[in-house]
Amino acid sequence: MREFTARAREAFDQFVDGVEDAEYVKAAELILASRQKGGRLHITGIGKPGHVSGYGASLLSSTGTPTYFLHGTEAVHGSCGQLVPGDVVICISNSGETAEMKTTVTAIKNNGCEVIGVSGNPDSWLAKQSAAHLFAGVCCEGGPLNRAPRASILAENFVLQRLSVLLQANRGLDPKQYVMWHPGGTLGQLRDNEK
Repeated sequence: MREFTARAREAFDQFVDGVEDAEYVKAAELILASRQKGGRLHITGIGKPGHVSGYGASLLSSTGTPTYFLHGTEAVHGSCGQLVPGDVVICISNSGETAEMKTTVTAIKNNGCEVIGVSGNPDSWLAKQSAAHLFAGVCCEGGPLNRAPRASILAENFVLQRLSVLLQANRGLDPKQYVMWHPGGTLGQLRDNEK
């Protein structure tokens, strides 16, 4: 356990130290330009990045950028029907080379949508197919076999969180609107300094 913690911290810290703003700005501009024309944002991924996609759609929606989850494999079995030309789709894949992801990205592009890729390989197939690419690479996963996605999932979540901050700041979301979207729990209450 302690060995995993040390490896994961090292991998994540190295990743964060190398993050650059340019591609985030480019991705945000793609999303905002699409929204101005009535386009929508979707997120998809294959395998464990598919679960990250669900979280990302929820986070972005809750902070002012309505976002739809697109199932990574169902996309090629009819779910691309949720896409309209001009939409933007964030595609997450650790390797950027997964066969199912390639099929899905091809279908997304054939439906007239722009792709923002999130992967651990800036030279991957996904990166080359993307209008913007957000790097989520780590030196190791931290587990005994260095295979199961662990540290890479932390990086992918961070990428979406970082993008969400940029989009939320652009929207100018205020506490009253945020509370309207979160009527349940403590997030649905204005703090004393916000009243």
